[in-house]
Amino acid sequence: MKKILLLLCLLPLMSFAQQGFVRTTGGQLTIDGQPYYFVGTNTWYLPQLASTGEGGDSLRLQRELDNLCRLGIKNLRILVGADGIPTARKVQPILQPQPGEYDQTLLIALDRALGELRKRGMKAVLYLNNSWSWSGGYASYLRWANGDATEHIDSMAWPEWCRYAAQFSQNRRAQELFLNHVRAIVSRTNSLTHLPYSSDPAIMAWQIGNEPRAFSAESKEPLARWVAETAALIKQLDPNHLVSVGSEGTMGCEEDFQLYTRLHTDPNIDYLTIHIWPQNWSWVKRGEVATPKQKALMRTQLDAVMRHTEEYIRLHSALARDLRKPLVIEEFGYPRDGNQYSHRSTTRARDAYYCFILDHLIQSCSLGDVLCGINFWGWNGEARNEHIWWQPGDPYMADPAQEEQGLYGVFDSDRTVKVLKRAARQLR
Repeated sequence: MKKILLLLCLLPLMSFAQQGFVRTTGGQLTIDGQPYYFVGTNTWYLPQLASTGEGGDSLRLQRELDNLCRLGIKNLRILVGADGIPTARKVQPILQPQPGEYDQTLLIALDRALGELRKRGMKAVLYLNNSWSWSGGYASYLRWANGDATEHIDSMAWPEWCRYAAQFSQNRRAQELFLNHVRAIVSRTNSLTHLPYSSDPAIMAWQIGNEPRAFSAESKEPLARWVAETAALIKQLDPNHLVSVGSEGTMGCEEDFQLYTRLHTDPNIDYLTIHIWPQNWSWVKRGEVATPKQKALMRTQLDAVMRHTEEYIRLHSALARDLRKPLVIEEFGYPRDGNQYSHRSTTRARDAYYCFILDHLIQSCSLGDVLCGINFWGWNGEARNEHIWWQPGDPYMADPAQEEQGLYGVFDSDRTVKVLKRAARQLR
């Protein structure tokens, strides 16, 4: 009788532990056996908003999540936290200022953010590392491993940065420090809900890093080994959730499609990701996007960008079909008209580009194809940029401190919001 009573007590917990997890089935994402297609966004700053300390704004957190839910945007890609020393071009405050030393207020903030998502039936993709210095990432782990006192990482020229970051894939000590971070976060139990992260359906996937790159030919093989090792560790710690690389696609693999294929053939990698950045990749020339006086030029630029984008999606979708794994366009961005930053500036070119991307998702959904979701970059929401470059005390926006505030992010007053809402409704 005691055993029966114990089983009856455990049944609700057992049922909850299985309900609502995102799975992969035959090249599709599914929830409870049903196809899962989504319009999502990037909100790297969500744990910062959830904090009771510096930069926290719990009321804004709830307003933003409620607003996104009303729009049908319920899949959020989130940074677990920043690493290393604070700098002018880095996310602040810092989650892990020293290896294995955590700001407890920010850890609890991450717990709180996940709890708020769970209340609303939202899903999070949590990325654990970063190629870029705006959250520390590679650079911080290299500095810790080497005892490096380099102070000018944020201001390195591109070739110098590539040489520096390329060391990560070949630096075993730096990788071990990162793997310790993976263990600490993935095996965590939420201090507020008392639910282990591994049992939380608010998490869709763990992601090894934001845009992990080799940065050199010599680092390709070590990068592949590091990705495989990290993915295996995450699956060991948490078999309930999906794992993804966080790759940009071939553009993030030194334009080596074989490397991209190898990363995503790994059995511990559940789905493919790509990012699309037309301006950063010189598919559109900076300063030549649309203004009212450049309408003809806007059309010419967009046509070229769309051709490049079409081919990029086609290439990676074909691989996803071959591997029978889903594909997510988890980052894409287009600047405001005339490369303006103000929320008052127009977004005609961007809205046209968003429609183009969203149409691919809607078509894939109608056909039951492999493109299962998009996460635009990103959600500024009710924030308004006070400076071109972020300063402590400014509201958090999708554009990180390393980038001009307002260039890519979507404000809640933008016409783009209507484009997103319409697409999200078509997927229901």
